[in-house]
Amino acid sequence: MAELLQKLVFGISYLSNSVKAEAGNMAPNPLIIPIFLPNLGCQERCLFCNQRAMAPGVPSPADVRTFVEASLGPFASGQTRRRQVAFYGGSFTAIPRRDQIAYLRALDLFLSSDRIDSIRVSTRPDALDEEELSLLKAYGVKTVEIGTQSMVDEVLDLSRRGHTAEETLSAVTRLKRWGFEVGIHLMIGLPGDSIDRFLQTLDQVIQLKPDFLRIHPTLVLKGAPLEVLWREGKYSPMTLEEAIQWIKRGLLKLEKASIPIARMGLQSTKELEASYLAGPYHPALHQLVKSEVFFDRAVNLFRTHPIELEPIFLCHPREVSNVRGQKNTNLDRLIALFGLKSISIQGREDVPKGALVLQCQVGEVSC
Repeated sequence: MAELLQKLVFGISYLSNSVKAEAGNMAPNPLIIPIFLPNLGCQERCLFCNQRAMAPGVPSPADVRTFVEASLGPFASGQTRRRQVAFYGGSFTAIPRRDQIAYLRALDLFLSSDRIDSIRVSTRPDALDEEELSLLKAYGVKTVEIGTQSMVDEVLDLSRRGHTAEETLSAVTRLKRWGFEVGIHLMIGLPGDSIDRFLQTLDQVIQLKPDFLRIHPTLVLKGAPLEVLWREGKYSPMTLEEAIQWIKRGLLKLEKASIPIARMGLQSTKELEASYLAGPYHPALHQLVKSEVFFDRAVNLFRTHPIELEPIFLCHPREVSNVRGQKNTNLDRLIALFGLKSISIQGREDVPKGALVLQCQVGEVSC
């Protein structure tokens, strides 16, 4: 019982953080109830992975049922958002078929009583054959997230992924044919990776038209095989600034293609922070990237339009903190760069999210 309570406490904390993150980034998405199955179904141990250091064990199907019941309690009234149970960690469709069915059947009553609307699983691209997709469909799975990481085979080989870019192409094609919502996980800064290779990966992924992406910088974690290479000086993690610049360029590509990023960086947990050794980890990576995008847009507006000593920017109310930057870093940089006296930021509902408007002598101009 103590072990189950530990899992429930971890899961409810994770759920609370996930809900907050979704509310800020992708509000129309369903309420996610996360079930973490570290390393289950993994055929190999990827170079970067140490999931067991980030979660307190593997829950049983009975644990899952208890956890979902407890998680639905705080959200039982006044909720109109769809609810989805998500199996994260490991490769769900690569675990033995009987175990998949046991986990999925644990959710039957929640689905049949409309207490949840669907199920989400994360897995590998080479574990999604037609028989598997038929099983997922039969048990109420709607969303499948694929751990692609890169579309460059050399990067995949060096990271010990055990699959190819072609298998990702094939998996996404099948998933779309079956009518699943598709998410793709990418990582930056893996051994052999580069900004050009990352952008090449994005171009190929955009052609697949996934419903959303997650982008995670590579971190060195205690106990992961990558730790050995790092300590031997054979792997140098990217800096936080490099990660911000890479993801910023990726974000602009994805915005142009109308593909949302569900998350940038790993979910911040005590387990992750305890196992973290090196690499571009920041609990507010998403904000840092968005702030850098707004900084670039502000610079462009200042360089292309006449400005006053105390200019005013307009943005959507939810973007004010992103425009300012953490601890007002954007404002300080802009003031120093252009010799300004001050900058005002005003939130206005009629300004679209992501847009920045400058009030100047010729009126309001946007970027």
